[in-house]
Amino acid sequence: SDHPEIQEEIYRKDDRLLTFLKDVYVESRDPPMRVKDGGDEHLPCKQEEKRLTKLGHLADLDVKKVPKGKISIVEALTLLNNHKLHPQVWTAEKIAVEYSLELKEVNSLLEFFIPFTVQEFPKETKKAI
Repeated sequence: SDHPEIQEEIYRKDDRLLTFLKDVYVESRDPPMRVKDGGDEHLPCKQEEKRLTKLGHLADLDVKKVPKGKISIVEALTLLNNHKLHPQVWTAEKIAVEYSLELKEVNSLLEFFIPFTVQEFPKETKKAI
């Protein structure tokens, strides 16, 4: 308001520019949506719930945390051996609760994976074998 000449310049119409603008036509469209394989790769992933492993004296040999519903190698060997040695104590139900596993999966594990026993023969019988 202190400089009326500036205000006048701002509000003055430029006929030449208006003529050019009348010839301009702009059409804007969104690009077509493309579905890529793994299209959800940029979505934030759901945080996986983890639990500490139950490794005892073998802790240095294995991972420290596993996702719930999974077990580590050392845990698998330990629970299979415990079940083999004390099947009345280490039942499928107890193992499922102890290691946060599905009972159906524990039953399959106990059915199809049986740890073998290493037997050492006395030295005098080695020649006979």
